[in-house]
Amino acid sequence: MNRELISVIVPCYNEADALKYFFEEIDKVIAKMPEYDFEAIYVDDGSKDATLDILRERASADKLTRYVSFSRNFGKEAGMLAGLKAANGDYAVIMDADLQDPPSLLPEMMALLKEKKCDSVATRRGTRKGEPPIRSFFAKCFYGIVNKISKVKLVSGARDYRLMSRRMVDAVLSMTEYNRFSKGIFEWVGFKTEWITYDNIERVAGQTKWSFWGLFKYSIECIVAFSTAPLAISSLCGIFMFMLSIVGALAIIIRKIVDSYSAVDGWASIVCVILFVGGLQLLCIGVLGQYLSKTYMETKRRPDFIIAETEEDLKD
Repeated sequence: MNRELISVIVPCYNEADALKYFFEEIDKVIAKMPEYDFEAIYVDDGSKDATLDILRERASADKLTRYVSFSRNFGKEAGMLAGLKAANGDYAVIMDADLQDPPSLLPEMMALLKEKKCDSVATRRGTRKGEPPIRSFFAKCFYGIVNKISKVKLVSGARDYRLMSRRMVDAVLSMTEYNRFSKGIFEWVGFKTEWITYDNIERVAGQTKWSFWGLFKYSIECIVAFSTAPLAISSLCGIFMFMLSIVGALAIIIRKIVDSYSAVDGWASIVCVILFVGGLQLLCIGVLGQYLSKTYMETKRRPDFIIAETEEDLKD
């Protein structure tokens, strides 16, 4: 009887300092799960440090290790997609190399998936201890907003660390959009999901690759990808301003009729109104531009990533 295969997918970007610690942890986990076969797929996202050299060395010495190296940095979403496409397993699990996604949870996740007969076991942070307060505040705001304006409901504190069955992996891969937000895609495809909560864990080594601006742009990706509410809000703002202008015009006409000698003054207030309306127009145009730009990128049909090298090249 063939044993089931688990594909471990690890996106890496400048993780040379963390990889040695990750190798130790994943080796311990594999040793604790002898009833399963494993393959570890590392996706080098155009790293500038020694990440690729370390992966080459690991792949040469360990038959379970595979790697995919991009021609440049395409982003974590592309890294996760490439790993899922390369995965051959009956199950696939995505985890970070910095050990913020503890590999030691994998046996518990697999046991829960089998016990509950579900297609996915996902993880979330119970606390944001160690994270800058301003980032935690905006993260909570983001989850609150997106869950109100989108049919896709995101779990606060959700990580990309997730174990999935083959049929869920295939469903995720069937989503061929260029602008990807995996947390939303995981929820959109459905399937029964169980959650495991754990405390926030600091990086074992190296620096975070996510700046505040990067996270802000990533949140915009989610809102545009899974909700058209901003377009509806822009339309409502336009209707409101139109009605307000009519009321204002009627007020001026009535005032002129009642007192024909009255002057229409108040230049400062007029300027403020013009600036307000102009700013509102630019905001609405910007919202429309976001959706138009995403449509533009989708129609170009560019590849999500370009592979420069895999472990197969070591055999040449």
